[in-house]
Amino acid sequence: MKVSFTKMHGAGNDYIYVNAMQFPIADPVKASILWSDRHKGIGSDGLVLIDKSTVPEADFSMRIFNADGSEAMMCGNASRCIGKYLYERGLTDKTEIRLLTLSGVKILNLHIKDNKVESVTVDMLEPKLEDDTQFLPHHGVDKGTFVSMGNPHYVIFTDDVDQVGEAGRILEHHPAFPQRCNIEFARVEPDGSIRTRVWERGSGITLACGTGACATAVAAALTGKAGRKSQIVMDGGALSIEWRESDNHVYMTGPAEFVFDGEILY
Repeated sequence: MKVSFTKMHGAGNDYIYVNAMQFPIADPVKASILWSDRHKGIGSDGLVLIDKSTVPEADFSMRIFNADGSEAMMCGNASRCIGKYLYERGLTDKTEIRLLTLSGVKILNLHIKDNKVESVTVDMLEPKLEDDTQFLPHHGVDKGTFVSMGNPHYVIFTDDVDQVGEAGRILEHHPAFPQRCNIEFARVEPDGSIRTRVWERGSGITLACGTGACATAVAAALTGKAGRKSQIVMDGGALSIEWRESDNHVYMTGPAEFVFDGEILY
């Protein structure tokens, strides 16, 4: 059958979005691997399925598959894109959407101008820290900080953020991370922003990572490199992160953009 899809990106982190309520995908692992191929497929960092929620606490659900077919727990950039997709495609008129993910229900607050979604703030809930992986030393790189934002991240502050390709590939599979790990290399800039490059588990280097930006902001606050509000500048653009003292939740604000629509045989 022909499947309609929409290509979207958040700060350059691009995914293929399918309305699974209309086009159910029986084998999303295979589809993600084939369609994500940038030479032989549509080209993306992975596949996102938008579906009805299976629990009353949420309005819709999201499943996300990386380019290698592995299923991700959560993606901040994808969740913002889903908010824009649902609102602008007329699937909801709500400006506050409850989205079910494998890491819990996330609240999306849509910022609307002229009936278009300009940006989205996502309540990413509380970060989780594990003492046994804090400041774990690795060969050839500086010490880092482990932060879970519903998926695992290891944040390393260093002047050399461009080592992401070689070191990230190795650290994703480090024995300390039995489920593999997302790796961030970050540097605090003179203007106070945090330049960050990311190696995403299952996808490799990506232009941005929403959960990675959140993890970087939390790690910066924990290590005294920044306060509770940070501007995280990634390869594809900037995300604003606030780690609120009032509820200990992390709030991420950033853009979401349509790229194109299409059809593909499945």
